[in-house]
Amino acid sequence: MKLAERIELMQKLGDYIVADGPQLKIVKEKAWQKNKWFTLQFVDMALENISRQYLNEEKLWAWTNTYHLDDNIIPRLTGIVMAGNIPLVGFHDFLSVFVSGHKQKIKLSDKDDRLLPYLIKKLIEWNEEVSTFVEFADRLKDCDAYIATGSNNSARYFNYYFGKYPSLVRSNKTSVSVLSGDENGDELDMLADDVHAFFGLGCRNTTRILVPEHYDFMPLLHSLKKYDYFTNHAKYKNNYDYNLALLIMNSQQYMSNGSIILYENESNFSPVSQLHFSYYTDKTEALNSLKHSPEIQAVYERSGRAFGSSQVPALGDYAEGVDTMQFLLSL
Repeated sequence: MKLAERIELMQKLGDYIVADGPQLKIVKEKAWQKNKWFTLQFVDMALENISRQYLNEEKLWAWTNTYHLDDNIIPRLTGIVMAGNIPLVGFHDFLSVFVSGHKQKIKLSDKDDRLLPYLIKKLIEWNEEVSTFVEFADRLKDCDAYIATGSNNSARYFNYYFGKYPSLVRSNKTSVSVLSGDENGDELDMLADDVHAFFGLGCRNTTRILVPEHYDFMPLLHSLKKYDYFTNHAKYKNNYDYNLALLIMNSQQYMSNGSIILYENESNFSPVSQLHFSYYTDKTEALNSLKHSPEIQAVYERSGRAFGSSQVPALGDYAEGVDTMQFLLSL
């Protein structure tokens, strides 16, 4: 397949997702039945973001032109270990390898093994040659290069086993928001999306906020209540009850609006249903302190990455800031 054919296929897939036909609805339901964190609301959100941000012909050409991509690449086999924390979280890796012209062997997470195989099945129906470029496997052997995403522990495992090959290994990351203290209601509502989208399980989700001293938390707690229906979700409610009980038993101070807990803690990572916060005296110093943290995927604040943009990354907004396409073109 030529590059133009691959991009045309991706545009067709984007149109298919937007059409949201009966077969796709069945697969989304199966994904939710398999993994109760994959609510239909969040599966739809993931698919909408992919179709709008990734599977647009104009955006794909602009992206590939940045790398002067052409049809002269020598195809290598890339093994991909995909995570399963949010729906289709590994789609960008699939897309990057496919558009680059390389072949790929994918090991899916058992938490997210319904959606991507179905989408690739559709691609094969439209063009049988796709089957020579993409395959799924339980074990990744005999690959020329590897891309792997997982926890810090699994990243050490990946580095050990894939270290002698060209490899791109990602570990635990999270995101932080820095507030000025005078954000309006719309900005706080968008921050609530950054916190709650996908139940806060993504590396781009805000799991800690930095606020000025004497910050008034009431407007923020009010905005966070737009997700108070999470308490009807059994898994989320179990996390909320457990984390609340721990704080109460340990006589820790906290704030809550009934659906999320705000707890003062310097850790960038917070458990599901909990949002950490810290105070700062100088916003510039606070931002500088976050710049080089190996734990942080993104920092959101009024004059930088906008609130509400966490789960709509562009094609060139790479996980951990590592250019996946450049890695593939270097093989």
